[in-house]
Amino acid sequence: MKSFLALTLASLVAASCLLGNANADDKVVTPAAAVTASVSASVNVSSPTATPEAPAAIAAAPEVAVVAATPTPNKGDTAWMMVATLLVILMTIPGLALFYGGLVRSKNMLSILMQVFMIFAVIIVLWCIYGYSLAFTQGNSFIGSLFGPDGRLFLNGIFDPAKGTFSTAATFSKGVVIPEFVYVAFQGTFAAITCGLIIGAFAERAKFVAVMSFIVIWFTFSYLPIAHMVWFWPGPDGIKDAATLAIETAKGGWLWKKGALDFAGGTVVHINAAIAGLVGAVMIGRRIGFGKESMAPHSLTMTMIGSSLLWVGWFGFNAGSALEAGDIAALAFINTLLATAAASVSWVLGEWLSKGKPSMLGGASGAVAGLVAITPACGFVGPMGALFIGLLAGLVCLWGVNGLKRLIGADDSLDVFGVHGVGGILGALLTGVFASPALGGQGIFDYVTNKLSADPYSIADQLLIQAEAVLTTVLWSAVVSIIAFKLVDLVIGLRVPEDEEREGLDITSHGESAYHA
Repeated sequence: MKSFLALTLASLVAASCLLGNANADDKVVTPAAAVTASVSASVNVSSPTATPEAPAAIAAAPEVAVVAATPTPNKGDTAWMMVATLLVILMTIPGLALFYGGLVRSKNMLSILMQVFMIFAVIIVLWCIYGYSLAFTQGNSFIGSLFGPDGRLFLNGIFDPAKGTFSTAATFSKGVVIPEFVYVAFQGTFAAITCGLIIGAFAERAKFVAVMSFIVIWFTFSYLPIAHMVWFWPGPDGIKDAATLAIETAKGGWLWKKGALDFAGGTVVHINAAIAGLVGAVMIGRRIGFGKESMAPHSLTMTMIGSSLLWVGWFGFNAGSALEAGDIAALAFINTLLATAAASVSWVLGEWLSKGKPSMLGGASGAVAGLVAITPACGFVGPMGALFIGLLAGLVCLWGVNGLKRLIGADDSLDVFGVHGVGGILGALLTGVFASPALGGQGIFDYVTNKLSADPYSIADQLLIQAEAVLTTVLWSAVVSIIAFKLVDLVIGLRVPEDEEREGLDITSHGESAYHA
Protein backbone atom coordinates (compact mmCIF):
# COMPACT_ATOMS: atom_id res chain seq x y z
CA MET A 1 0.00 0.00 0.00
CA LYS A 2 2.86 2.37 0.80
CA SER A 3 4.37 1.65 -2.60
CA PHE A 4 1.05 2.44 -4.29
CA LEU A 5 0.76 5.74 -2.45
CA ALA A 6 4.35 6.59 -3.31
CA LEU A 7 3.82 5.88 -7.00
CA THR A 8 0.59 7.88 -6.98
CA LEU A 9 2.32 10.86 -5.39
CA ALA A 10 5.22 10.58 -7.81
CA SER A 11 2.81 10.54 -10.73
CA LEU A 12 1.07 13.67 -9.48
CA VAL A 13 4.36 15.50 -8.95
CA ALA A 14 5.67 14.47 -12.36
CA ALA A 15 2.48 15.58 -14.05
CA SER A 16 2.67 18.92 -12.34
CA CYS A 17 6.36 19.53 -13.04
CA LEU A 18 6.70 18.10 -16.53
CA LEU A 19 3.32 18.75 -18.10
CA GLY A 20 1.50 21.40 -16.19
CA ASN A 21 3.43 24.50 -17.24
CA ALA A 22 2.67 24.15 -20.94
CA ASN A 23 1.92 27.70 -22.05
CA ALA A 24 0.30 28.36 -18.70
CA ASP A 25 -0.21 32.01 -19.49
CA ASP A 26 -2.30 31.30 -22.58
CA LYS A 27 -5.99 31.96 -22.28
CA VAL A 28 -7.91 28.79 -21.54
CA VAL A 29 -10.94 28.29 -23.72
CA THR A 30 -12.98 25.29 -22.71
CA PRO A 31 -13.07 22.92 -25.67
CA ALA A 32 -15.63 20.66 -27.14
CA ALA A 33 -14.64 17.08 -27.85
CA ALA A 34 -14.80 14.30 -30.37
CA VAL A 35 -14.58 15.90 -33.81
CA THR A 36 -11.89 17.51 -35.92
CA ALA A 37 -11.51 21.23 -36.63
CA SER A 38 -13.22 20.60 -39.94
CA VAL A 39 -16.36 19.25 -38.40
CA SER A 40 -19.26 17.16 -39.63
CA ALA A 41 -21.48 18.74 -42.23
CA SER A 42 -24.63 18.27 -40.19
CA VAL A 43 -23.51 20.21 -37.15
CA ASN A 44 -26.30 22.67 -36.43
CA VAL A 45 -24.57 25.99 -36.86
CA SER A 46 -26.47 29.12 -37.78
CA SER A 47 -24.75 32.18 -39.15
CA PRO A 48 -24.02 34.81 -36.52
CA THR A 49 -24.84 37.55 -39.04
CA ALA A 50 -27.77 36.17 -41.01
CA THR A 51 -30.93 34.33 -40.04
CA PRO A 52 -34.13 33.47 -41.94
CA GLU A 53 -35.89 36.29 -40.11
CA ALA A 54 -33.14 38.88 -40.76
CA PRO A 55 -30.95 37.61 -43.57
CA ALA A 56 -28.58 40.53 -43.78
CA ALA A 57 -29.95 43.39 -41.76
CA ILE A 58 -27.31 43.35 -39.07
CA ALA A 59 -24.45 42.63 -41.43
CA ALA A 60 -25.47 45.49 -43.72
CA ALA A 61 -25.34 48.11 -40.98
CA PRO A 62 -21.68 48.49 -39.96
CA GLU A 63 -22.37 51.89 -38.43
CA VAL A 64 -24.44 50.29 -35.69
CA ALA A 65 -22.41 48.60 -32.99
CA VAL A 66 -23.89 45.19 -32.26
CA VAL A 67 -22.93 43.48 -29.04
CA ALA A 68 -23.50 39.73 -29.13
CA ALA A 69 -25.17 38.32 -26.07
CA THR A 70 -23.10 35.94 -24.00
CA PRO A 71 -24.28 32.39 -24.76
CA THR A 72 -26.10 30.70 -21.91
CA PRO A 73 -26.75 26.98 -21.51
CA ASN A 74 -30.02 25.58 -22.78
CA LYS A 75 -31.83 23.57 -20.12
CA GLY A 76 -32.66 20.82 -22.58
CA ASP A 77 -29.03 20.40 -23.66
CA THR A 78 -27.91 20.48 -20.04
CA ALA A 79 -30.42 17.83 -19.01
CA TRP A 80 -29.46 15.61 -21.95
CA MET A 81 -25.75 15.84 -21.13
CA MET A 82 -26.35 14.93 -17.48
CA VAL A 83 -28.39 11.91 -18.60
CA ALA A 84 -25.63 10.98 -21.06
CA THR A 85 -23.09 11.19 -18.24
CA LEU A 86 -25.20 8.87 -16.10
CA LEU A 87 -25.42 6.42 -19.01
CA VAL A 88 -21.63 6.32 -19.33
CA ILE A 89 -21.34 5.68 -15.59
CA LEU A 90 -23.78 2.80 -16.09
CA MET A 91 -21.43 1.40 -18.74
CA THR A 92 -18.64 1.04 -16.20
CA ILE A 93 -20.43 0.31 -12.94
CA PRO A 94 -22.00 -2.13 -13.24
CA GLY A 95 -21.88 -2.79 -17.03
CA LEU A 96 -18.19 -3.40 -17.66
CA ALA A 97 -17.73 -4.97 -14.22
CA LEU A 98 -20.43 -7.58 -14.87
CA PHE A 99 -19.31 -8.20 -18.45
CA TYR A 100 -15.75 -8.91 -17.33
CA GLY A 101 -16.83 -10.61 -14.11
CA GLY A 102 -18.86 -13.24 -15.93
CA LEU A 103 -15.93 -14.05 -18.21
CA VAL A 104 -13.47 -14.98 -15.46
CA ARG A 105 -13.53 -18.07 -13.25
CA SER A 106 -15.72 -17.89 -10.15
CA LYS A 107 -12.72 -17.67 -7.82
CA ASN A 108 -11.77 -14.33 -9.40
CA MET A 109 -15.19 -12.70 -9.79
CA LEU A 110 -14.86 -10.21 -6.93
CA SER A 111 -11.32 -9.26 -7.90
CA ILE A 112 -12.59 -8.05 -11.28
CA LEU A 113 -15.53 -6.21 -9.74
CA MET A 114 -13.20 -4.61 -7.21
CA GLN A 115 -10.68 -3.49 -9.82
CA VAL A 116 -13.29 -1.93 -12.11
CA PHE A 117 -15.11 -0.26 -9.22
CA MET A 118 -12.01 1.21 -7.59
CA ILE A 119 -10.46 2.28 -10.89
CA PHE A 120 -13.62 4.26 -11.57
CA ALA A 121 -13.43 5.91 -8.15
CA VAL A 122 -9.71 6.72 -8.30
CA ILE A 123 -9.82 8.11 -11.84
CA ILE A 124 -12.77 10.38 -11.09
CA VAL A 125 -10.82 11.85 -8.16
CA LEU A 126 -7.66 12.34 -10.25
CA TRP A 127 -9.71 13.75 -13.12
CA CYS A 128 -11.13 16.49 -10.94
CA ILE A 129 -7.75 17.25 -9.35
CA TYR A 130 -5.59 17.53 -12.47
CA GLY A 131 -6.77 15.28 -15.30
CA TYR A 132 -9.39 17.58 -16.78
CA SER A 133 -7.01 20.51 -16.73
CA LEU A 134 -4.27 18.62 -18.58
CA ALA A 135 -6.64 17.15 -21.16
CA PHE A 136 -9.01 20.01 -21.91
CA THR A 137 -7.34 23.36 -21.39
CA GLN A 138 -5.10 25.23 -23.78
CA GLY A 139 -1.43 24.46 -23.36
CA ASN A 140 0.54 23.13 -26.30
CA SER A 141 -0.21 20.60 -29.01
CA PHE A 142 0.34 17.64 -26.68
CA ILE A 143 -0.93 18.60 -23.24
CA GLY A 144 -2.96 21.25 -21.47
CA SER A 145 -2.08 23.49 -18.53
CA LEU A 146 -2.48 23.26 -14.78
CA PHE A 147 -1.67 26.79 -13.67
CA GLY A 148 -2.31 30.37 -14.70
CA PRO A 149 -5.40 32.56 -14.36
CA ASP A 150 -7.51 30.16 -16.41
CA GLY A 151 -6.07 26.88 -15.10
CA ARG A 152 -8.36 24.12 -13.97
CA LEU A 153 -6.21 22.46 -11.29
CA PHE A 154 -8.66 21.30 -8.60
CA LEU A 155 -11.36 22.62 -10.99
CA ASN A 156 -10.29 26.13 -10.09
CA GLY A 157 -11.91 28.89 -12.12
CA ILE A 158 -15.15 27.17 -13.06
CA PHE A 159 -17.15 28.93 -10.35
CA ASP A 160 -16.57 32.63 -9.64
CA PRO A 161 -17.67 33.23 -6.02
CA ALA A 162 -17.33 37.00 -6.40
CA LYS A 163 -19.83 37.12 -9.26
CA GLY A 164 -21.75 33.98 -8.37
CA THR A 165 -21.40 32.71 -11.94
CA PHE A 166 -20.38 29.41 -13.51
CA SER A 167 -18.26 29.04 -16.63
CA THR A 168 -19.48 27.23 -19.73
CA ALA A 169 -18.00 24.79 -22.23
CA ALA A 170 -18.19 25.21 -25.98
CA THR A 171 -19.98 22.70 -28.19
CA PHE A 172 -19.75 22.23 -31.96
CA SER A 173 -22.40 24.86 -32.69
CA LYS A 174 -21.75 28.57 -32.60
CA GLY A 175 -23.49 30.21 -29.67
CA VAL A 176 -24.39 26.90 -28.01
CA VAL A 177 -22.75 26.08 -24.67
CA ILE A 178 -23.23 23.73 -21.73
CA PRO A 179 -22.21 24.18 -18.06
CA GLU A 180 -18.52 23.37 -17.73
CA PHE A 181 -19.15 21.22 -14.66
CA VAL A 182 -21.36 18.98 -16.80
CA TYR A 183 -18.61 18.77 -19.41
CA VAL A 184 -16.06 17.91 -16.71
CA ALA A 185 -18.24 15.09 -15.42
CA PHE A 186 -19.01 13.75 -18.89
CA GLN A 187 -15.38 13.57 -19.96
CA GLY A 188 -14.36 12.16 -16.59
CA THR A 189 -16.53 9.11 -17.16
CA PHE A 190 -14.70 8.50 -20.45
CA ALA A 191 -11.36 8.51 -18.68
CA ALA A 192 -12.66 6.10 -16.04
CA ILE A 193 -14.05 3.48 -18.42
CA THR A 194 -10.93 3.64 -20.59
CA CYS A 195 -8.77 2.71 -17.63
CA GLY A 196 -11.24 0.02 -16.61
CA LEU A 197 -11.09 -1.63 -20.03
CA ILE A 198 -7.37 -2.36 -19.69
CA ILE A 199 -7.57 -4.83 -16.82
CA GLY A 200 -9.41 -7.50 -18.80
CA ALA A 201 -6.23 -8.32 -20.70
CA PHE A 202 -4.35 -9.53 -17.62
CA ALA A 203 -7.23 -10.64 -15.40
CA GLU A 204 -6.81 -13.37 -12.78
CA ARG A 205 -3.10 -12.95 -12.03
CA ALA A 206 -2.14 -9.32 -11.28
CA LYS A 207 -1.71 -7.79 -7.83
CA PHE A 208 -4.44 -5.33 -6.92
CA VAL A 209 -1.95 -2.69 -5.76
CA ALA A 210 0.06 -3.16 -8.96
CA VAL A 211 -3.03 -2.68 -11.10
CA MET A 212 -4.01 0.51 -9.31
CA SER A 213 -0.47 1.90 -9.45
CA PHE A 214 -0.16 1.21 -13.16
CA ILE A 215 -3.52 2.81 -13.87
CA VAL A 216 -2.53 6.05 -12.13
CA ILE A 217 0.68 6.33 -14.16
CA TRP A 218 -0.92 5.33 -17.47
CA PHE A 219 -3.86 7.68 -17.00
CA THR A 220 -1.48 10.58 -16.39
CA PHE A 221 0.99 9.97 -19.18
CA SER A 222 -1.04 8.20 -21.86
CA TYR A 223 -4.75 8.94 -21.56
CA LEU A 224 -4.45 12.65 -20.85
CA PRO A 225 -2.01 13.50 -23.68
CA ILE A 226 -3.91 11.41 -26.23
CA ALA A 227 -7.22 12.98 -25.21
CA HIS A 228 -5.67 16.43 -25.59
CA MET A 229 -4.06 15.66 -28.94
CA VAL A 230 -7.24 14.24 -30.45
CA TRP A 231 -10.06 16.22 -28.85
CA PHE A 232 -8.93 19.61 -27.62
CA TRP A 233 -9.96 22.72 -29.52
CA PRO A 234 -11.28 26.11 -28.34
CA GLY A 235 -14.70 25.73 -29.94
CA PRO A 236 -16.26 27.50 -32.93
CA ASP A 237 -17.35 30.81 -31.43
CA GLY A 238 -14.08 32.59 -32.17
CA ILE A 239 -14.19 31.70 -35.87
CA LYS A 240 -15.31 34.64 -38.01
CA ASP A 241 -13.17 34.38 -41.14
CA ALA A 242 -10.22 32.47 -42.60
CA ALA A 243 -7.74 34.29 -40.38
CA THR A 244 -9.56 33.52 -37.13
CA LEU A 245 -10.13 29.95 -38.30
CA ALA A 246 -6.36 29.51 -38.60
CA ILE A 247 -5.81 31.09 -35.19
CA GLU A 248 -8.40 28.95 -33.42
CA THR A 249 -7.32 25.74 -35.15
CA ALA A 250 -3.69 26.37 -34.15
CA LYS A 251 -4.76 26.23 -30.50
CA GLY A 252 -6.03 22.67 -30.85
CA GLY A 253 -4.37 19.35 -30.10
CA TRP A 254 -1.79 17.88 -32.45
CA LEU A 255 -4.06 15.32 -34.13
CA TRP A 256 -7.04 17.68 -34.08
CA LYS A 257 -5.05 20.20 -36.12
CA LYS A 258 -4.20 17.51 -38.64
CA GLY A 259 -7.91 16.81 -39.12
CA ALA A 260 -8.22 13.42 -37.40
CA LEU A 261 -11.83 12.30 -37.01
CA ASP A 262 -12.75 10.61 -33.73
CA PHE A 263 -16.28 11.40 -32.64
CA ALA A 264 -16.39 9.50 -29.34
CA GLY A 265 -13.14 7.67 -28.70
CA GLY A 266 -11.89 5.10 -31.22
CA THR A 267 -8.31 6.24 -30.64
CA VAL A 268 -8.54 7.96 -27.26
CA VAL A 269 -10.49 5.17 -25.57
CA HIS A 270 -10.37 1.84 -27.38
CA ILE A 271 -7.02 1.68 -29.18
CA ASN A 272 -5.33 3.44 -26.28
CA ALA A 273 -6.68 0.95 -23.72
CA ALA A 274 -6.20 -2.11 -25.94
CA ILE A 275 -2.51 -1.44 -26.48
CA ALA A 276 -1.97 -0.97 -22.75
CA GLY A 277 -3.81 -4.22 -22.08
CA LEU A 278 -1.78 -6.16 -24.64
CA VAL A 279 1.48 -4.84 -23.21
CA GLY A 280 0.32 -5.89 -19.75
CA ALA A 281 -0.66 -9.37 -20.91
CA VAL A 282 2.80 -9.86 -22.40
CA MET A 283 4.78 -8.39 -19.50
CA ILE A 284 2.81 -10.09 -16.71
CA GLY A 285 2.79 -13.39 -18.54
CA ARG A 286 0.26 -16.14 -19.09
CA ARG A 287 -2.02 -17.52 -16.41
CA ILE A 288 -0.96 -20.75 -14.74
CA GLY A 289 -2.43 -23.59 -16.77
CA PHE A 290 -3.10 -21.45 -19.84
CA GLY A 291 -3.68 -23.74 -22.81
CA LYS A 292 -3.78 -26.80 -20.55
CA GLU A 293 -6.65 -26.20 -18.13
CA SER A 294 -10.21 -25.09 -18.79
CA MET A 295 -10.61 -21.36 -18.22
CA ALA A 296 -14.19 -21.04 -19.42
CA PRO A 297 -16.36 -18.11 -18.28
CA HIS A 298 -18.12 -18.94 -15.04
CA SER A 299 -21.32 -16.97 -15.76
CA LEU A 300 -22.44 -16.08 -19.26
CA THR A 301 -25.61 -14.78 -17.62
CA MET A 302 -23.55 -12.04 -15.96
CA THR A 303 -21.73 -11.40 -19.23
CA MET A 304 -25.00 -11.04 -21.15
CA ILE A 305 -26.36 -8.61 -18.55
CA GLY A 306 -23.10 -6.67 -18.64
CA SER A 307 -23.04 -6.42 -22.43
CA SER A 308 -26.67 -5.27 -22.41
CA LEU A 309 -25.85 -2.52 -19.93
CA LEU A 310 -22.87 -1.55 -22.09
CA TRP A 311 -25.12 -1.31 -25.14
CA VAL A 312 -27.66 0.86 -23.33
CA GLY A 313 -25.01 3.05 -21.74
CA TRP A 314 -23.16 3.48 -25.03
CA PHE A 315 -25.97 5.71 -26.32
CA GLY A 316 -24.83 8.25 -23.76
CA PHE A 317 -21.22 7.64 -24.74
CA ASN A 318 -21.76 8.20 -28.47
CA ALA A 319 -24.84 10.41 -28.77
CA GLY A 320 -23.68 12.43 -25.77
CA SER A 321 -20.45 13.27 -27.59
CA ALA A 322 -22.49 15.63 -29.78
CA LEU A 323 -22.62 17.78 -26.61
CA GLU A 324 -26.16 18.94 -27.33
CA ALA A 325 -29.57 17.46 -28.06
CA GLY A 326 -29.77 17.92 -31.82
CA ASP A 327 -29.46 16.29 -35.21
CA ILE A 328 -25.94 14.95 -34.69
CA ALA A 329 -26.92 13.34 -31.39
CA ALA A 330 -29.80 11.67 -33.22
CA LEU A 331 -27.47 10.50 -35.99
CA ALA A 332 -25.00 9.07 -33.47
CA PHE A 333 -27.89 7.37 -31.68
CA ILE A 334 -29.27 5.53 -34.73
CA ASN A 335 -25.77 4.63 -35.94
CA THR A 336 -24.92 3.15 -32.55
CA LEU A 337 -28.11 1.11 -32.53
CA LEU A 338 -27.67 -0.18 -36.08
CA ALA A 339 -23.94 -0.92 -36.08
CA THR A 340 -24.14 -2.82 -32.80
CA ALA A 341 -27.01 -4.99 -33.97
CA ALA A 342 -25.25 -5.67 -37.28
CA ALA A 343 -22.00 -6.67 -35.57
CA SER A 344 -23.77 -9.04 -33.20
CA VAL A 345 -25.50 -10.71 -36.15
CA SER A 346 -22.35 -11.03 -38.26
CA TRP A 347 -20.27 -12.38 -35.34
CA VAL A 348 -22.88 -15.04 -34.53
CA LEU A 349 -23.25 -16.03 -38.18
CA GLY A 350 -19.49 -16.26 -38.61
CA GLU A 351 -19.18 -18.32 -35.44
CA TRP A 352 -22.08 -20.54 -36.51
CA LEU A 353 -20.46 -21.26 -39.86
CA SER A 354 -16.97 -21.83 -38.46
CA LYS A 355 -17.80 -23.72 -35.25
CA GLY A 356 -21.17 -25.26 -35.97
CA LYS A 357 -23.12 -23.52 -33.20
CA PRO A 358 -24.05 -19.94 -32.32
CA SER A 359 -23.22 -18.87 -28.77
CA MET A 360 -24.44 -16.30 -26.27
CA LEU A 361 -20.84 -15.24 -25.73
CA GLY A 362 -20.54 -14.64 -29.47
CA GLY A 363 -23.66 -12.49 -29.53
CA ALA A 364 -22.47 -10.40 -26.59
CA SER A 365 -18.92 -10.09 -27.94
CA GLY A 366 -20.22 -9.11 -31.36
CA ALA A 367 -22.33 -6.36 -29.83
CA VAL A 368 -19.31 -4.93 -28.01
CA ALA A 369 -17.25 -5.15 -31.22
CA GLY A 370 -19.90 -3.14 -33.05
CA LEU A 371 -20.04 -0.56 -30.29
CA VAL A 372 -16.28 -0.16 -30.41
CA ALA A 373 -16.08 0.15 -34.19
CA ILE A 374 -18.88 2.70 -34.53
CA THR A 375 -17.57 4.89 -31.70
CA PRO A 376 -15.19 7.04 -33.80
CA ALA A 377 -17.62 7.18 -36.73
CA CYS A 378 -21.07 7.58 -35.19
CA GLY A 379 -21.43 11.33 -35.74
CA PHE A 380 -19.82 11.41 -39.17
CA VAL A 381 -21.24 8.53 -41.22
CA GLY A 382 -24.71 7.79 -42.51
CA PRO A 383 -26.79 4.82 -41.30
CA MET A 384 -25.76 2.59 -44.20
CA GLY A 385 -22.13 3.36 -43.48
CA ALA A 386 -22.80 2.35 -39.87
CA LEU A 387 -24.42 -0.87 -41.07
CA PHE A 388 -21.35 -1.77 -43.12
CA ILE A 389 -18.98 -0.89 -40.27
CA GLY A 390 -20.98 -3.07 -37.89
CA LEU A 391 -21.16 -6.07 -40.22
CA LEU A 392 -17.43 -5.92 -40.91
CA ALA A 393 -16.54 -5.35 -37.25
CA GLY A 394 -18.31 -8.52 -36.15
CA LEU A 395 -16.35 -10.68 -38.58
CA VAL A 396 -12.98 -8.95 -38.21
CA CYS A 397 -13.11 -8.97 -34.40
CA LEU A 398 -14.17 -12.64 -34.46
CA TRP A 399 -10.90 -13.27 -36.27
CA GLY A 400 -9.15 -10.96 -33.80
CA VAL A 401 -10.06 -13.11 -30.78
CA ASN A 402 -9.26 -16.36 -32.57
CA GLY A 403 -6.74 -16.24 -35.41
CA LEU A 404 -4.91 -13.05 -34.46
CA LYS A 405 -4.80 -14.02 -30.80
CA ARG A 406 -3.07 -17.29 -31.69
CA LEU A 407 -0.59 -15.43 -33.90
CA ILE A 408 0.33 -13.02 -31.11
CA GLY A 409 0.52 -15.76 -28.50
CA ALA A 410 -0.27 -13.53 -25.51
CA ASP A 411 -2.77 -14.53 -22.83
CA ASP A 412 -5.16 -11.64 -23.35
CA SER A 413 -7.59 -13.08 -20.83
CA LEU A 414 -10.79 -11.31 -21.87
CA ASP A 415 -9.83 -10.40 -25.46
CA VAL A 416 -9.31 -6.70 -24.88
CA PHE A 417 -7.02 -6.31 -27.87
CA GLY A 418 -9.02 -8.59 -30.15
CA VAL A 419 -12.19 -6.55 -29.62
CA HIS A 420 -11.16 -3.04 -28.59
CA GLY A 421 -7.86 -2.87 -30.45
CA VAL A 422 -8.96 -4.51 -33.68
CA GLY A 423 -12.41 -2.92 -33.56
CA GLY A 424 -11.02 0.49 -32.69
CA ILE A 425 -8.49 0.45 -35.53
CA LEU A 426 -11.09 -0.77 -38.01
CA GLY A 427 -13.59 1.88 -36.95
CA ALA A 428 -11.03 4.69 -36.99
CA LEU A 429 -9.96 3.86 -40.53
CA LEU A 430 -13.46 3.31 -41.89
CA THR A 431 -14.53 6.65 -40.43
CA GLY A 432 -12.32 8.28 -43.04
CA VAL A 433 -14.08 6.31 -45.76
CA PHE A 434 -17.75 6.57 -44.81
CA ALA A 435 -17.64 10.21 -43.70
CA SER A 436 -17.57 10.99 -47.42
CA PRO A 437 -20.82 12.59 -48.67
CA ALA A 438 -20.57 10.32 -51.71
CA LEU A 439 -21.11 7.38 -49.34
CA GLY A 440 -23.83 9.00 -47.26
CA GLY A 441 -21.53 10.66 -44.73
CA GLN A 442 -21.67 14.15 -43.27
CA GLY A 443 -18.65 15.56 -45.07
CA ILE A 444 -16.72 18.57 -43.81
CA PHE A 445 -18.32 21.66 -42.33
CA ASP A 446 -16.80 25.07 -42.98
CA TYR A 447 -17.13 27.29 -39.91
CA VAL A 448 -16.25 30.38 -41.95
CA THR A 449 -19.10 30.08 -44.44
CA ASN A 450 -21.27 28.13 -41.98
CA LYS A 451 -22.14 25.52 -44.57
CA LEU A 452 -20.79 22.38 -46.18
CA SER A 453 -17.28 22.86 -47.49
CA ALA A 454 -17.07 23.46 -51.23
CA ASP A 455 -13.82 21.50 -51.38
CA PRO A 456 -14.18 17.88 -52.56
CA TYR A 457 -13.91 15.26 -49.82
CA SER A 458 -10.85 13.08 -50.38
CA ILE A 459 -11.21 9.60 -48.92
CA ALA A 460 -7.54 8.86 -49.58
CA ASP A 461 -6.33 11.99 -47.78
CA GLN A 462 -8.60 11.38 -44.81
CA LEU A 463 -7.52 7.75 -44.59
CA LEU A 464 -3.90 8.87 -44.29
CA ILE A 465 -4.84 11.25 -41.48
CA GLN A 466 -6.79 8.50 -39.72
CA ALA A 467 -3.87 6.09 -40.07
CA GLU A 468 -1.54 8.69 -38.56
CA ALA A 469 -3.88 9.07 -35.58
CA VAL A 470 -4.02 5.29 -35.11
CA LEU A 471 -0.24 4.91 -35.33
CA THR A 472 0.36 7.80 -32.94
CA THR A 473 -2.00 6.29 -30.37
CA VAL A 474 -0.48 2.81 -30.70
CA LEU A 475 3.10 4.02 -30.27
CA TRP A 476 2.35 6.49 -27.47
CA SER A 477 0.32 4.04 -25.43
CA ALA A 478 2.82 1.22 -25.98
CA VAL A 479 5.80 3.26 -24.81
CA VAL A 480 4.02 4.64 -21.74
CA SER A 481 2.65 1.20 -20.87
CA ILE A 482 6.02 -0.55 -21.11
CA ILE A 483 7.65 2.05 -18.87
CA ALA A 484 4.77 2.06 -16.39
CA PHE A 485 4.57 -1.73 -16.08
CA LYS A 486 8.34 -1.98 -15.70
CA LEU A 487 8.37 0.68 -12.98
CA VAL A 488 5.54 -0.98 -11.07
CA ASP A 489 7.21 -4.37 -11.39
CA LEU A 490 10.46 -3.01 -9.96
CA VAL A 491 8.78 -1.23 -7.04
CA ILE A 492 5.86 -3.54 -6.21
CA GLY A 493 5.87 -6.60 -8.44
CA LEU A 494 3.16 -7.20 -11.01
CA ARG A 495 2.04 -10.74 -10.32
CA VAL A 496 0.59 -12.57 -7.33
CA PRO A 497 2.43 -15.69 -6.06
CA GLU A 498 1.53 -18.99 -7.71
CA ASP A 499 -0.33 -20.37 -4.70
CA GLU A 500 -2.52 -17.25 -4.50
CA GLU A 501 -3.28 -17.41 -8.22
CA ARG A 502 -4.34 -21.04 -7.92
CA GLU A 503 -6.57 -20.37 -4.93
CA GLY A 504 -8.14 -17.34 -6.57
CA LEU A 505 -7.77 -13.61 -6.07
CA ASP A 506 -11.14 -13.16 -4.35
CA ILE A 507 -9.90 -14.85 -1.19
CA THR A 508 -6.18 -14.17 -1.38
CA SER A 509 -6.37 -10.49 -2.37
CA HIS A 510 -9.65 -9.36 -0.81
CA GLY A 511 -10.63 -11.94 1.80
CA GLU A 512 -14.09 -12.34 0.27
CA SER A 513 -15.94 -14.74 -1.97
CA ALA A 514 -18.50 -13.91 -4.63
CA TYR A 515 -20.44 -17.10 -4.02
CA HIS A 516 -21.22 -19.17 -0.95
CA ALA A 517 -22.25 -22.82 -0.90
